[in-house]
Amino acid sequence: MIQVNGLERTFKSWLSGRVVTAVQNLSLHIQPGELFGLVGPDGAGKTTTLRMLAGILKPTAGEATVNGHDIVKGAEAIKKELGYMPQQFGLYGDLTVDENLNFICDVFGVTGAEREQRIKELLDFTNLHEFRKRRGRQLSGGMQKKLGLTAALVHRPKLLLLDEPTTGVDPVARREFWDILAQLHAQGSTVIVSTPYMDEAERCNRVGLMYNGKLMICDTPSAIKRLLPGIVLALRVDDLNTSERLLKQIEGVIDVQPYGDVLNVIVQDQSVQPVIEKQLAQAGIQITSIRPAPPRMEEVFIYFVRRYVENHTQPEEEVHA
Repeated sequence: MIQVNGLERTFKSWLSGRVVTAVQNLSLHIQPGELFGLVGPDGAGKTTTLRMLAGILKPTAGEATVNGHDIVKGAEAIKKELGYMPQQFGLYGDLTVDENLNFICDVFGVTGAEREQRIKELLDFTNLHEFRKRRGRQLSGGMQKKLGLTAALVHRPKLLLLDEPTTGVDPVARREFWDILAQLHAQGSTVIVSTPYMDEAERCNRVGLMYNGKLMICDTPSAIKRLLPGIVLALRVDDLNTSERLLKQIEGVIDVQPYGDVLNVIVQDQSVQPVIEKQLAQAGIQITSIRPAPPRMEEVFIYFVRRYVENHTQPEEEVHA
């Protein structure tokens, strides 16, 4: 469905006049029917990548095809075959749900009985049927996201590009949205979704971890988690700050990552645990609990980002495009 080789995009900063790189030497291959997650923080290059794949933004270098169409020469053909949902609500706030969907149907040439049937199917699918007379600006954030997805689906696209579709919505709406994506995936749709949330990455067939414009890792969630060296110990103590400082000095401790009232300590092996317990006790720190924990995407991503930063003492300027 998608083949990307050496794709790059640079921008000239209007503030400093410097040329900054948003996406660097990106190579990626996505098969039909995949639910692919593009994961990373703001400024990682996710939006720029999706806009290039959608034929909206021309690359500075490299090449890519979407369903056989070149993203530059075949940009118009690509737009007919994909549904694109931007980060921000991209429909009309003054129009009702019905009016927005009818407008999108006009754009894509969906008419007559097919239009009526398609709109009804999608409103039922996204549970928006009872809100069809409500104006776009009067919808909640979650309902606006659902309306954006509905609009992207009216012409039965072969590919869906969703740019951080759940950012800024409540947990219930986020879960409902991902339930909808799971159904689309089960129906055979190819979906690429960008997200800053690592728990959402767990729902994807494959995940690409992006940072500073580069694709650092691309594999299945389970394979990515296996890349983490050693094991993870979940540690609860009465003094987080002092414990974190002391732990980093212990031989065999690879990384320490705070999560609320827990320190996730990545260690070489289980033999490091008694050393941790002894040294923290000697420092007068009380351990509430310490136990092995399964690695999560968060630990892997943070670990590799820290290694990247350590190896690039002057990282290139990040761009949020």
